[in-house]
Amino acid sequence: MTASTGLKRLGLILLAALVAGAGVLTTAGYLISADTVRDRAMAEIRAVTGLNPVLRGEASVSLFPSGSVSFADVVLGDPNNPALTAEKLTARLRFFPLMLGRVEISDVALVRPTIAVDLDAGGQSNWSGLIDALARSQKPAQRTPAFSEMRIDDGTLLVRDPAHKVDEIVRNVDLSLAWPSISKSFGATGRFVWHDEQINASMTLADFAAAITGNRSGLKLRVAGAPMKAAFEGSISVKPTLKIEGTVAADAGSLRDALIWTGQQPLPGGGFGRFSIKAQTNVVGGNIGLSGVNVELDGNTAEGVLTFATDGRKTLQGTLASDTLDVSPYVSTIRLLTANQREWSNGRISLDGLSGVDLDLRLSAANVVMSGAKIGRTAIGANLRGGHLVVTIGEAQAYGGLIQGSLALAIFESGVDVKSQLQFTDVDLESCLGQLFGLKRLEGKGNMSLSVEGTGESVLAVTRTLNGTAGLNGLNGALAGLNVEQLLRRLERRPLSGGGEFRSGKTPYDRITVALKIVKGTVTVDDMKVEGSAVRLALNGSASIPERELDLKGSAALVVAARPGTAPFELPFIVQGSWDDPIMLPDPEALIRRSGAAAPLLNAVRERTARDAVRSALERLTGGAPADAAIPAAEQAPAQKP
Repeated sequence: MTASTGLKRLGLILLAALVAGAGVLTTAGYLISADTVRDRAMAEIRAVTGLNPVLRGEASVSLFPSGSVSFADVVLGDPNNPALTAEKLTARLRFFPLMLGRVEISDVALVRPTIAVDLDAGGQSNWSGLIDALARSQKPAQRTPAFSEMRIDDGTLLVRDPAHKVDEIVRNVDLSLAWPSISKSFGATGRFVWHDEQINASMTLADFAAAITGNRSGLKLRVAGAPMKAAFEGSISVKPTLKIEGTVAADAGSLRDALIWTGQQPLPGGGFGRFSIKAQTNVVGGNIGLSGVNVELDGNTAEGVLTFATDGRKTLQGTLASDTLDVSPYVSTIRLLTANQREWSNGRISLDGLSGVDLDLRLSAANVVMSGAKIGRTAIGANLRGGHLVVTIGEAQAYGGLIQGSLALAIFESGVDVKSQLQFTDVDLESCLGQLFGLKRLEGKGNMSLSVEGTGESVLAVTRTLNGTAGLNGLNGALAGLNVEQLLRRLERRPLSGGGEFRSGKTPYDRITVALKIVKGTVTVDDMKVEGSAVRLALNGSASIPERELDLKGSAALVVAARPGTAPFELPFIVQGSWDDPIMLPDPEALIRRSGAAAPLLNAVRERTARDAVRSALERLTGGAPADAAIPAAEQAPAQKP
C-alpha cells in the first residue's frame, strides 16, 4: 500500500467521523428540545455558582456545528437595582456528552456586562446576599464537577461609596475566570481600562471557598500598566476584620504621574519621578503597615517603616533613613528671586496637593545635597495637618556649622502664611547668607538667629508683611568688595582727593555684631558694629526687604592714628542702594572741614567777616559791583547816629 493510498483512507475515516458526529448532533436536536437544553444549562449555572440569574430576554439554542445556549438580558440581584446585568450570557456545551444526550457546560461567557458594587456607610454591599449564595455552593459536600471557566467580555465595573465619596468606573473589562469546579483555587486573568489607562491584571486565590466566606486564603495579585506596576503575595481574610499579610512591591516611572492617575492632587514643587518600593505588608482594618521598607525615589534610597491610615483622614506616618539624600529635584521649582537674581519672585506660591493627606514623617540622612550645597548629618521631621506643614530641623550639619529650628507653612485662600525660627551655629557666613538671602558680601564664621513671619500669595508679597527679629555674631572674617581702611587712609592724607577705587578689596574684622528688628518688611538696624585690628565701623538706619534697598548711616574710624599724639581719623558715611551692590559715600562736610585749603569756603557761608573778604576778592577779580552794594540791605550794618 502506497503512502498516498494510506492518506486517502485516513481522510475518509475522518470525514466519516465528522459526518457521524453531525448526524448525532442533528439527531440530538430532535431528541433534546431547546427548552430542555435551556433549563438544564440554567440548573447547572445555579448549582455551580449558587446564583439565580433572572432571564428577561429570549433564549436561543444551537447544536451544530457546536453546541451552545444563549440568554439575552440577564440580571443578578434585585431587578430594580441589579448587581449585574449582561446583554447576553452564552454557555458552550461539551461535545461528547451532548452526543449521548446529556447537557454539560464547558464554559460561560458574559457579554458586555455591567457590574455594580454599591457600598453603604456600614461597609455592606449589594453583593452580600449573592456572595453568601456563592459561598454555599462552594461547600465540599455540594461541589460537583462542572464547568471551570467563566469569561467577561467588554464589561463595565461601577464602584459607588457615598460615605467615602468614591464613584469609580472601570471599562473594557476582559477577564478569564478559572472557576474552582474541582480544585480549591480560583484565578482571574485579563485586562481593563481605568482612568483612560489599560491595565493587565491577574489574581489567584489558593482557597476560593475560604476567601468568599471571609476566612484566610493565600493571595497572589499582579497589575501592570503604563502608570505603574505592582505585585502582592501573601494571605487575606476578612473575619472579624480585613487582614492582609505578605510582601508588596511596586514601581512607577513617575510617582507624580501615578498619583495623578489614581485621582490624587499633583504634589507641589518638583521631583517625585522614578519610584519603587518593596516591603512586608500588614493590613488590619483601615491601617496599612509597611515594615522592612526599601524605597527609591528620584535616585534616593531609604529604609525604614511606614504606616498609612485610611480611616477618616488619610494619614502617612513613618521613619526613614538614607545614606545620601538629594533634595535638589524637590526645591528646583522654588524661586525666591527672579531670573536676574535682583528682585523677589512675584510668582504665586502653589502648595496644592498638601491638603489631601496628613503626614508625620521623620527622616535622617548621613549626607544631604541641595542645589549645589552639601549638608552633613541631618535629622528632620515633617508634620502636615489639614494643609499646615511644619518642618522641624532637629539637626543639620550645614555650611560648616549646625542648623536647628523650624519652618511652618499654612495654606489660606489668599496665599500662604510663613513662620520661621532658625538658629545657625558656627556657620560659614558667605555661603549661608549667599544661598539663603542672596547676600555675598560677608565672610567669616558666626552664629545667626532668625525669627520671622509673613503672609502673601508670592515671595514678594510675603516680604512686604514680614515681622520679626534677626541677629548675627561673626568672628575673624571680612567685608568683601569694600576696603574701608584704604579709603580712610587716603582721605586722611588728602580729604578732597576722592575715594578712588576701594570697592574691589576687603575689610577684615575680628568681630561683627548685628541686631535687627523687622516690621512690615522694613528692617531697623538697632545695632551693627564691625571691629577689626585696623578699622572700626558702626551703623544704624533701615533697609527695605521688598525693595532690597539699604539706607544706613554710620561712622568708620581707624584704630591707630597716623601720627603720635593725634586722634585716630574718623569719618561719617552713608550706605545706600541695592544690598547686592551698595554704594558707600563719605560725609562731604567732614571732608571739607578736614581740608585746610577748603575750610574757609565752608566757613564763608557761616561767618560774615570771612564771607565779605572772600566776596571782595572775587569782585576785584571779576570787576563786579562794590562789596557793600552786593550785600543785601537786611545784612548791612545799621547807620550810626550823628
